[in-house]
Amino acid sequence: MRLKSELYKNEQITLMNKIIEIIKLDKDNSITLFDLDNNKEKQEAIHKLIPELRKFFSFTKVKSLSYPEQVKRVYLSIIRFVTKLEYNMLSCDYTIKLDNTIIRTKKYIFIKK
Repeated sequence: MRLKSELYKNEQITLMNKIIEIIKLDKDNSITLFDLDNNKEKQEAIHKLIPELRKFFSFTKVKSLSYPEQVKRVYLSIIRFVTKLEYNMLSCDYTIKLDNTIIRTKKYIFIKK
């Protein structure tokens, strides 16, 4: 029996590209956790891809696909899992200033392998 990673390589790359389009990386190939947490449209768009992800990826390796109720940020887990096909994802602390309020968050930087 062949692995899904062999059988569905093109479909997996297509889904990865869809996710990269959804999250809309900035000029530095990065996105902040604050942006992901506060953008319900991006979250919903990623959630709508779950049936396709289950079809083309081995979802037993990803808790967010197997047991989404046990994961706090399903969308972030999916982004991490799917983009690792072609990207290394680095995270660092990041500070945003909005209306004289300082918000501490994470910044995720995507580096092409």
